[in-house]
Amino acid sequence: MAPAELTTHELIAKHRPTLDQALEAIRTRAYWSPHPEHPKAYGENGSLDAAAGKAAFDALLGGRLDLGQPGTDGWVGDETSPYGIELGVEYPHADIDVLLPAMRSGMRQWRDAGAEMRAVVCLEILKRISDRTHEFAHAVMHTSGQAFMMAFQAGGPHAQDRGLEAVAYAYVEQVRTPDTAEWTKPQGKRDPLAMTKQFTPVPRGIALVIGCNTFPTWNGYPGLFASLATGNAVLVKPHPRAVLPLALTVQVARQVLAEAGFDPNLVALAAERPGEGIAKTLATRPEIRIIDYTGSTAFGDWLETNARQAQVYTEKAGVNTVVVHSTDDYKGMLSNLAFSLSLYSGQMCTTPQNLLIPRDGIRTEEGPRTFDEVVADLARSVDGLLGDDARANALLGAIVNPDVKARLEAAAGLGEVALASREVGNPEFPGAVVRTPVIVKLDGAKPDDEAAYMSECFGPVSFAVAVDSAADAVELLRRTVREKGAMTVGAYTTDDEVEQAVQEVCLEEAAQLSLNLTGGVYVNQTAAFSDFHGSGGNPAANSALCDGAFVANRFRVVEVRREA
Repeated sequence: MAPAELTTHELIAKHRPTLDQALEAIRTRAYWSPHPEHPKAYGENGSLDAAAGKAAFDALLGGRLDLGQPGTDGWVGDETSPYGIELGVEYPHADIDVLLPAMRSGMRQWRDAGAEMRAVVCLEILKRISDRTHEFAHAVMHTSGQAFMMAFQAGGPHAQDRGLEAVAYAYVEQVRTPDTAEWTKPQGKRDPLAMTKQFTPVPRGIALVIGCNTFPTWNGYPGLFASLATGNAVLVKPHPRAVLPLALTVQVARQVLAEAGFDPNLVALAAERPGEGIAKTLATRPEIRIIDYTGSTAFGDWLETNARQAQVYTEKAGVNTVVVHSTDDYKGMLSNLAFSLSLYSGQMCTTPQNLLIPRDGIRTEEGPRTFDEVVADLARSVDGLLGDDARANALLGAIVNPDVKARLEAAAGLGEVALASREVGNPEFPGAVVRTPVIVKLDGAKPDDEAAYMSECFGPVSFAVAVDSAADAVELLRRTVREKGAMTVGAYTTDDEVEQAVQEVCLEEAAQLSLNLTGGVYVNQTAAFSDFHGSGGNPAANSALCDGAFVANRFRVVEVRREA
């Protein structure tokens, strides 16, 4: 192993202040981020500006990303951008029987480095990723279908924030127990019993990150950095349609680990051949002791049932619900909901699906509105938001895969269409599939309609569900969260009793609640260091991003004691 180019002193001096700020942020839950959201903030101090980032991305296309991993037995890669261009990047295909033992070989040194050193190495990895945010943004855009600005922010600084947040929580949990302790127990007239005790956080083993198609970095970084910061090696298995962002992440991590004097094989990539489906094989290997997964409920349930040797952290699917009872800012409510339904074509695990509205209507500061009027007004608000094609493209992005498009087209047959979806042309990327949302009216009292609104319909599909009363809306909300799970819940009401009832349901069923959002904060957005993403307390996810429970079981504390 080559001598370290990054010394312990240099890394701690450079990154300890950032770590301390992150620790303070998770304590206070106040706004803070070290990663700029604006594209123009990049281009100095070694970071790539917009032109350099685009050039770096273009240089990757049609090339081979050689990570220098052991056990490479071929090259794979057939990603096609949702915007219609072939990426043509090739990645190493690993012989797992060779790669996994190589990943374990560096774990002792990484364990012995201690919590602080692991944390600042992780922060150096994040800093270098941040410097390449423009390059990563194009990689996220052309694998997820996000529009560029969303790919830049969610795939860049927001993802980096979530990674840093995980490092901070990991550090807190590891240093909760002191390194050493002197233990003395009085024995009356006899000499006291005296012991010297040493406590060491030890990793579980190799962690597996199973990436998702829609948010490869935002959803991938928490598990990756939580496991790495707690001493584990990390094998990254990207979604076959979204390899590039996580492959670049692995590349950066391996470079930093090597420069810091650690084994680069502590982080490795497991790309797969078309149709190979290696996730199940990897997930049940005895070497894999931690799994992080974001995706379908079916595979998440399979992992929780079958990967018995591993600690499994899943974010699956839920049916996100908004109760619409009353408002004192009708236009603000409609505008906020329209944006929430439209952002990234509804391809977010936090996008509202069911809008529960009393069939007799709602109260507003402008007077009462019937159920039909509320739905029609919301449809007009979405139409107004997306009426200009340039703006529509900037908000919607592209449909990520054919399954989403099929669900969107089938939704129109489930009930009365209040807002039909339309095609939007993208002059820059003519091959992009861009569609506006569909809103379908359903009746909460009809069993046939229940089959639709009680199932997740991932994509730009929302159901306006007529209910008999606010009480019925609250009970339907409770049943939905309990049976199907929810990543988010929203409610609009000016009634204290209704607000309290909704809040009580969310507390009892462990669902994150947003009340009366009418401004620039939306139910489908969460801020690192302050908001929890998911709760781990309902069927949508068994963990939260990010809390102490998300990191504490990735390591155990081993005690060595000696008589003093």
